[in-house]
Amino acid sequence: MDFKRTRALVTGASSGIGEAFARELAGRGADLVLAARSADKLQALAKELGGRCGVSVEVVVVDLSEPRAGTGLAAELSSRGLEIDVLINNAGFGLFGPLHETEPERIAEEVQLNVAALTELTCALLPGMRARDRGAIVNVASTAAFQPVPYMSVYGATKAYVLSFTEALWAETRGTGVRVTALCPGATETAFFEVASEHASIGRRMPADRVVKAAFRALERGRSTVIPGLGNRMLASTPRVATRQTVARLAERTMRPKSRSAGSPRPQRA
Repeated sequence: MDFKRTRALVTGASSGIGEAFARELAGRGADLVLAARSADKLQALAKELGGRCGVSVEVVVVDLSEPRAGTGLAAELSSRGLEIDVLINNAGFGLFGPLHETEPERIAEEVQLNVAALTELTCALLPGMRARDRGAIVNVASTAAFQPVPYMSVYGATKAYVLSFTEALWAETRGTGVRVTALCPGATETAFFEVASEHASIGRRMPADRVVKAAFRALERGRSTVIPGLGNRMLASTPRVATRQTVARLAERTMRPKSRSAGSPRPQRA
């Protein structure tokens, strides 16, 4: 897939997987729209990529965890006359800890960001892609989408939604010029775990650029879903060889907080 002279929107672009997507797309000649909460980081990245890669880079500072923020971002793009050919729905965060100790407001923000904003942006931008018969959508899910995740129950559920939603959309767009892929990474070398329990990280962490390259290979091959890394693929296949109840029990033992302080719900952005 040729990304030259396309325009890509990357959410959560200020760090981690989102930043890696921005760098890869700029290197492939795509103009960019970078969206996140951190103005300083976005501006610095925009200046770097614009100068080094010779592409146009727009910045939109937005908190997609606010209600209807995805719809608002789409409206902002339209008002600027920015037509989006590639959508990277990367922004998201998770809360680690027992559900009964989690603030309801934070749960609402988690669902808004991981589910509602992603859906709103997809619904707003897909019609234009279909009309032009070209485009690409990458929705960042997780290996958490394949099984229940005790102590990160809402996060796992939101990523299961992203996976199901994306695979259905992939089927709807088959035979068109629009490609759709669900990216399901495992633990990744990002800031996701810096303010959260390290116990929430399972397996060896993969560099963000490797995760992103796997997404591009999946797009080129027309795949609906990609799980980077053999270990992550094996983890995701566990529910196929055991009952869901057994998987949930094993996951609870693995994820169980080791101390009272480790069990306090804390935000993890990715």
